[in-house]
Amino acid sequence: MTEFNVPYGHGQLSFQLPSIFKTDLLSPETGNPLENPDEEIRTVLEIPLGSPRRRSKTDVQSIGIAINDKTRPVPKPNPLPILLDHLRKNGFTEDQIKLFIGSGTHAPMSESELNRLMPEEVLNMYRVVVHNCDQSPLEEVGHTPHGTPILINAEFMACDMKITIGNIEPHHFMGFSGGVKTAVIGLAGRETIKTNHAMLIHPQTKSGVFHINPMRQDIEIMGRKAEIDFSLGTILNEEKQILKVFFDEPQAVMKAAIPVVQKTFGVRVAEPYDLVIASPGGAPKDINLYQAQKGLTHAARITRDGGWVILLAACPEGSGSAAYEDYILAADSHKAIVEHFENGFFNVGPHKAFQIAREALRVNILLVSDIPPRQVKSWKLTPSTPLLLGQLIEWFSARLPDEARIAVLPDATRTMTEVKHER
Repeated sequence: MTEFNVPYGHGQLSFQLPSIFKTDLLSPETGNPLENPDEEIRTVLEIPLGSPRRRSKTDVQSIGIAINDKTRPVPKPNPLPILLDHLRKNGFTEDQIKLFIGSGTHAPMSESELNRLMPEEVLNMYRVVVHNCDQSPLEEVGHTPHGTPILINAEFMACDMKITIGNIEPHHFMGFSGGVKTAVIGLAGRETIKTNHAMLIHPQTKSGVFHINPMRQDIEIMGRKAEIDFSLGTILNEEKQILKVFFDEPQAVMKAAIPVVQKTFGVRVAEPYDLVIASPGGAPKDINLYQAQKGLTHAARITRDGGWVILLAACPEGSGSAAYEDYILAADSHKAIVEHFENGFFNVGPHKAFQIAREALRVNILLVSDIPPRQVKSWKLTPSTPLLLGQLIEWFSARLPDEARIAVLPDATRTMTEVKHER
């Protein structure tokens, strides 16, 4: 027997697989974290990659910094205090700087949750604005060629200099996270996000695709029109330690970071697997089904037609979307969901039902979580619990043929999988 330990919530799940099966452990090749990340962050802030639109102190009287919400990992160390220290040393006072939490369409964070993102001393020194896509005042800065209205938090848009902080890694339909996304999606109005995400059914809206991904290029245009000045981007390992850090104009950051992400997180396999056991990567990537689904995408991508994916995701916050639940409960079947979207329907929240349904029509999905099984069944998924994981593995082991191939993905959200013949 071969034992595996994978992240689950804030802990781990352990299970054993019979040695008779061909089993592959598929993980990113992250290498070693930076030896002195604090100093490296300070260095990139002083010496950016290219030629950013540096503005003189007399031109800048206010700075807005867009930060991801609790659904994204916070790097160790957190770059935010280092950036704020850098700005203070360059003459900016605390009252000239505002911090904006990019909620997107997620439920806005409460004040008591903000210490998940930044130290208490930062919370005490700076004004923090938690964006609400339905209630925050918005400023329209035009439309993209795709017809997306660019509606962004008006208070952020009023800042003379705009900076984003975010992690750069594979994104299951945006191609890659990071760059301007933290602001133009995180601080956007619902109509902006809905129009942009409606491109989900396009075949190139998938992990690892940037230049020909219409959804990603749509937000790049939004970033330029909104005049996002700088991005501070980090690439992390599974322990949230920093592997690489970038600071420059957003386009320069993405250009420099994407080859590193592809090399670090890209995993190509010779042929699909019969069974894929996947963890999104633990908290916060499995905080709810809305986030955990991203790991499902990469797992299903290397699962054969009719094969199985076991998704190990704690989901302490349930589905993470009331709109998803309302939609999936009313839907007749996964097939009906896919047809509904292909016929022109789109809404944020229900789009998760479409993404799951698209995979469920081809592979069998079993969700091991802390969500009550009856609730998971109502979402048209097969449920199980951590306590039953051993029995579940035994059930599969007794039914899979000796020549079966199994893959284990302990960090599925960031493991950019590909079957070699996909190209």
